[in-house]
Amino acid sequence: MNKFLINIIGPTAIGKTSLAIKIARHFNTEIISADSRQFFKEMKIGTAVPDEDELEAAPHHFIQNISIEDNYTVGDFERQAIEKLAQIYEEKDIAVMVGGSGLYIKAVTEGLDEFPAVDPKIRENLNEHLENDGIDWLQQKLFILDPDYYKVADVQNPHRLIRALEICIATGKPFSSFLEQEKPERFFSTINIGLTAEREKIYERINKRVDLMIQTGLLEEARKLHSRKELNALNTVGYKELFQYFEGKTDLETAVSEIKKNTRRFAKRQLTWFRKGDSTKWFDYDQDPSEILKYIESEINVRK
Repeated sequence: MNKFLINIIGPTAIGKTSLAIKIARHFNTEIISADSRQFFKEMKIGTAVPDEDELEAAPHHFIQNISIEDNYTVGDFERQAIEKLAQIYEEKDIAVMVGGSGLYIKAVTEGLDEFPAVDPKIRENLNEHLENDGIDWLQQKLFILDPDYYKVADVQNPHRLIRALEICIATGKPFSSFLEQEKPERFFSTINIGLTAEREKIYERINKRVDLMIQTGLLEEARKLHSRKELNALNTVGYKELFQYFEGKTDLETAVSEIKKNTRRFAKRQLTWFRKGDSTKWFDYDQDPSEILKYIESEINVRK
């Protein structure tokens, strides 16, 4: 196999975009974004979309390519990303993928799992519980029915909770039991590069990023989107906390503090997900990129 996908993973705010650009420029190739929040055109500041200089430094795909109004699934992303990689590999042997959305990354590198059909009434019932009892009810239910998946799931995302629960309820089996199926073969070899840091440093970087988002217009961006807050895309950290502020349910200082806290929790879940596998080579966030490039080149030479 002589086509390679360099996959850059790690928690939010760790520096994945910068490294991905350096690697893409070194190999004269293109970048697939696997950050499910950066897909949306209307959510630029709150999702830390690469700036114009970064986007010009190397070709990027799947950045602000859809609207929050669109019904876009991980299956759609898998299909489109595989098609784009096939196009890239017509001229190049190496491509780069970067992002913090574990499920979307897994879809590209391994393929999606197959799930049985579910009676729509089950989802309707779960949505009623969400509306009447809140997300806590869904979290507790998942903890009971599938504690293994609960440990790695984005339990602040009601869409993911409902998807897992409807499978549990419909089949009588844990959602996690469907995640170990035989996957389709890919036409490329994946080299996983992970960036990490001490917890205090990760949290410090997250706090600084949130402050910068506020300074550069997150409040105004969120205010424009407030009227569409029911859309699933907007049920995400950085926006839902500010919606609470706009509705007079909290003050701005508390809302910003909640964004930082929830982002730190998100980063912790990201690391839990990414560390499940043993195929990732981890580097400290401030590692000299030349050392990472040496590792990548050595892996390519070994696998050819």
